[in-house]
Amino acid sequence: MLSIVRACALVGLDGHIIEVQTDFNPRAGIPSFVIVGLADSAVKESRERVRAAIKNSGLQFPPKAFVVNLSPADLPKTSTGYDLSIAVGVLAVTDQAPAGPLENALFIGELSLDGVIRHVSGVLPMAHAARQAGIRDLYVPADDARLAAFVPDINVFPVQSLGQLVEHFYGMNPIAPFDRNTLPKLGTAELTGFTDFGFIKGQEHVKRALEIAAGGNHNILMAGPPGTGKTLLARALPGILPSLSMEEALEITRIYSVADLLQSDQPLMQQRPFRAPHHTVSYAGMIGGGSTPKPGEVTLAHRGVLFLDEVTEAPGRLLDMLRQPIEDRQVTISRASGTMTFPANFLLVLAMNPCPCGYYGDPQHACTCSPTMISRYQSRISGPLLDRIDMVIEVPRVDYDKLMKGGPGESSVDVRARVEAARERQRNRFSESPGLYANADMTVKEIDRFCTMSADARKLMELSVKRMQLSARAYHRILKLARTIADLAESSSIEMAHVAEAVQYRSSRLVGGGA
Repeated sequence: MLSIVRACALVGLDGHIIEVQTDFNPRAGIPSFVIVGLADSAVKESRERVRAAIKNSGLQFPPKAFVVNLSPADLPKTSTGYDLSIAVGVLAVTDQAPAGPLENALFIGELSLDGVIRHVSGVLPMAHAARQAGIRDLYVPADDARLAAFVPDINVFPVQSLGQLVEHFYGMNPIAPFDRNTLPKLGTAELTGFTDFGFIKGQEHVKRALEIAAGGNHNILMAGPPGTGKTLLARALPGILPSLSMEEALEITRIYSVADLLQSDQPLMQQRPFRAPHHTVSYAGMIGGGSTPKPGEVTLAHRGVLFLDEVTEAPGRLLDMLRQPIEDRQVTISRASGTMTFPANFLLVLAMNPCPCGYYGDPQHACTCSPTMISRYQSRISGPLLDRIDMVIEVPRVDYDKLMKGGPGESSVDVRARVEAARERQRNRFSESPGLYANADMTVKEIDRFCTMSADARKLMELSVKRMQLSARAYHRILKLARTIADLAESSSIEMAHVAEAVQYRSSRLVGGGA
């Protein structure tokens, strides 16, 4: 006797449909329960969970021979989410569940010993895989139903227990599909966790730089003495980033679903992520990895901000590992079991002190560091990494008069309006260029097409490249930065003033000229 039930395997951020084939031999003398198909220990342990859950749900588990094959057998299976599909397969092959409701359905869930169906990670990409495969019905834990329901054109059934599911199959206690009208709407949640620009005293030129960074998704390095507000300014950045589109929200939610970082009361990511790992973070924690590769900080910051404070304290190898994600907007992890690619399109914000004592260039504190110490300290950020930073800005100490100045300044809401207007121009510009979301994403092809300069702007650019000995990458980054400044100024072409402002963000005495 044989039954076939569908489950889903998660490989990276993608779901793959799995056939759970259950064979039952009622004449076997020795009871056995074998799971094959490249299953890891978590899947093989489901034998005991399934057996106990079936018995404790008032159903029968005959002491005979069962063989469960997870097909295709060459795809690794690593989740406890196969419990429900294996249990349904056992019930179907022993005539305790009708075959009809199983023909076009997919089952996801971990079983408790009492038959309760528990939450599993990665439900959103699994639901997406089910929809792509043309599956009509999706049975998931009740806690995960809201998340799965964001995928349209599929019936999502929230299941509390194995016994309830069997009653549903026989029409005794039907489970109603999840009502999508109760899903939260994008933009209904308030932005939290950031400081309003209006309450940050002084640092107008740094705020301007952050506005440009947000306007085109440009990487930025802030350098200055301790206590000048570098961390505060970085944490205010999410408040001026443009609102998420539904496509971006689902993309971020998919990542956090796989990483199992979604809050139970907030199934949809409503604001751009802000990740601030400590400088002692491991390589796998930053880039991603593990025996079963999981997203790292660069992927968790996708479509948001990755903030590295005290960046000069981080290992040089760790910082240099960021070069490839910054350039390619994705990260590839290779393991013996295969290669996985995770998205990593983030806005990188770095903060550093100018020297070991922190007071190089501070007019109020004498620096105690020698020129050699300062040079060695600043060189912890390698030239190739620095070449991938669009903007370098000095953050000086705020004067007492500015600190005591009454009343808030320009609010984050006002700055955000300009940023969103600039991003809207970029969306219209890139409407026929799939994969481009902001000016920082442009390749050489798009730069040649969209970054047209006036005659005066070209002359200034030529002079800057020669005097500052800029690399080709730095030249292109200045052009993209100037394009963003022009967008904020509502200018169709890049003028000399836009180039002049962009060039100043590439020159800093703290980091050797920004070449």
